Amino acid sequence: MGWWQLNADTLASSRFVISPLAETFACLQLLHAGTGTHPGERAWLREHLPGYRALLAADPVTARLVRAGLARNWNADFLTPPPRDGESFEAGVARVRAVPAAEARTQLAVSLATDHRPGTPLPAELHRDDLPERAAALLEHVWETAVRPTWERRRRVLEADVVARTARFGQGGWAAVLDGLRPGRTRWLGENRLQVNLHEYPPREISGAELVFVPVTPKAGWVSWEEPARYAIVYACAGALADPAVRPAPASLAALLGPARASVLVLLASPLSTSQLVAVTGQGLGSVGRHLRVLLDAGLVERRRAGRSVLYTRTAAGEVLVEAATPPSHSPSPPNGSVTKRS
Repeated sequence: MGWWQLNADTLASSRFVISPLAETFACLQLLHAGTGTHPGERAWLREHLPGYRALLAADPVTARLVRAGLARNWNADFLTPPPRDGESFEAGVARVRAVPAAEARTQLAVSLATDHRPGTPLPAELHRDDLPERAAALLEHVWETAVRPTWERRRRVLEADVVARTARFGQGGWAAVLDGLRPGRTRWLGENRLQVNLHEYPPREISGAELVFVPVTPKAGWVSWEEPARYAIVYACAGALADPAVRPAPASLAALLGPARASVLVLLASPLSTSQLVAVTGQGLGSVGRHLRVLLDAGLVERRRAGRSVLYTRTAAGEVLVEAATPPSHSPSPPNGSVTKRS
């Protein structure tokens, strides 16, 4: 397993960062894989995958760059610089574009070697100086066509995930937060050691560096760093927040409760706080609060405290009501239980 050694000050000063560039690269990974893990991803792929594949078919060099740079075990370093707090997409992609061409080629060779064998040569068509420019242009294309149109919605989901992680810190401290970022891959080992993946990479001493945790909505994850100053762990949003597609409430339920209130009830298949509901639905805090009060009074939802947060979820009566109003073919799915390194 790969792990990092860090002191208490580094962990105490770590923080969550929302990054449009990380979200865009995660979406590029999703396009490259071509398969989704939940209905929202599959619908997104149906819309955007044909255009992405047509773009690469018309540009064989960039297509080869993607295949080399997004290897199974290791992403080429320059494609995912560690996010910076408050950094815009434009500022982030400018860092990709500014990578020296020789450095980009070296990193692509490393990525290829992890998937094949040490010493695997870089394909001849990638011995060129415009690779960072091509990578940046591809990321810009994915951002403009497939991420930016829904960025405000995605950002609200990412913010909601951060709220959930912060609540977990109140319940179980940093160990609970770290263990939950990427279950089975990221966990606190004790003795100032943080496991970051399952690969047999040498441990790294990161005490004194900046450490950030970066959520993305696709089912993706990686670690990245700029030695010795900045390290990042990118992880997928969990549970109901992982699917950025807003499913409308069943028509009969919307007619009974009103569309906005019905959508709140549908989302509460898994526990969410008021702040998370505001983020996911886009409704105002006052509106969400009123809907929750009505649903509580009707016995359709219940609340419980988790650390400093109050979480709401459907009661058995609420489950029966949603199930009865949902057509069989549209039954809600149960909640889902960079140098760059892959999951």
